[in-house]
Amino acid sequence: MIEYRNIRIALLGAGSVGAQVASLLLEHGNELSERVGAGLELVGVAVRDLDAARSAEIPAHLLTTDARSLILGADIVVELMGGLEPAREYLVLALNSGADVITANKALLATHGPELFDIAEQVGAQLYYEAAVGGAIPIIRPLRDSLAGDRVQRILGIVNGTTNYILDRMDTGGDPFDEVLADAQRLGYAEADPTADVEGYDAAQKAAILASLAFHTTVPLAAVYREGIGSITTQQVTAARKAGFVVKLLAVCERVVDPETGVEGVSARVHPALVPLDHPLAAVHGANNAVFLEAEAAGSLMFYGAGAGGVQTASAVLGDVVSAARRHVIGGPGVAESTHANLPVLPISSVRTRYRITLEVADKPGVLAAIATLFAEHGVSVEAVQQDARPDSAEQNPTATLVIGTHQATEAALAATVSALESTDVVTAVSSVLRVEGL
Repeated sequence: MIEYRNIRIALLGAGSVGAQVASLLLEHGNELSERVGAGLELVGVAVRDLDAARSAEIPAHLLTTDARSLILGADIVVELMGGLEPAREYLVLALNSGADVITANKALLATHGPELFDIAEQVGAQLYYEAAVGGAIPIIRPLRDSLAGDRVQRILGIVNGTTNYILDRMDTGGDPFDEVLADAQRLGYAEADPTADVEGYDAAQKAAILASLAFHTTVPLAAVYREGIGSITTQQVTAARKAGFVVKLLAVCERVVDPETGVEGVSARVHPALVPLDHPLAAVHGANNAVFLEAEAAGSLMFYGAGAGGVQTASAVLGDVVSAARRHVIGGPGVAESTHANLPVLPISSVRTRYRITLEVADKPGVLAAIATLFAEHGVSVEAVQQDARPDSAEQNPTATLVIGTHQATEAALAATVSALESTDVVTAVSSVLRVEGL
């Protein structure tokens, strides 16, 4: 049997994930080599600061600040530094040198993915990114390979552990948003600046990646509709549970039909949503992630697990390392990214879903009829109405709370309805508009 030479691995970044990848490669290198059929040699770790504290010990002789030289001497380059630059520059260099690339950088893929995949295809290299969405959850490979012959219809994903932790605490403990966010920061679930998480930017990047894979169509980050959870209140969460729902920040990627042209396209959006309590996603607690997928032949599938964490994410990275190394041993060109369906990416106005709208209204005869007329005029069908008188309202101008559940309607029709409600004198406030997903 011919012994294959060592496969040289360069690691860019030694943060919480990078340090764990280096540690596990050094600790389990012999076992991983047996799975690959060749030795795996960590030839260096590029860092900004040689003396910085790290979550796992890395031998000093492996550390370097010369990332370019390290890349040009490697067969596989693992990028875990994050950010757009110089990460993009380094990966372009790695691919053009013929190296396979592994990354967990969802921002980079959502922004520059088409460029990187195109380079990889031209040079016959492979770009792996299992750790970019869902941490330890294996979702990229199932979408890219296992379901490549199926027709994915829809993806509902809890893909941000920080927001799931916050909303779960608000639901199970009744704690206010600001208090739970502070706890999340103290526990390390949220950054000092939590904007990327709570405003949905992180989830939107992952939605762009998932939609591009699932529908074999390039879905740019700019086309992903995004709302965060900063406006969600404990009162909304409590009311949702009483009505049989739980509030989750969802990434929703689905096939939709343009209501004007009848042409099928795709949509990707991130926003808080009401999920029925009997749906599997309602049982995803803490900082965990889950992706619920609906395919034409395979039916409903769910992938669940730790969505973040150094050692958990390192597991997904090492899976890609083994796959890339085996490709080097076996030979052959990389598999091109399948994004050639060229389906149009439709705006959220084309989406059809259900809604629950909470209104503060004047408590007097004729109000309900007037509101029902507005819904009908804009083509939104009312499914259920719940009315509660407000005990603290003034006797001379009493008010009530109306919660209106709708049948499926387009986002455009719903937006027009809400605009009309805000303009009428019988509605004092539109307190909440939440989409209902998973029914």
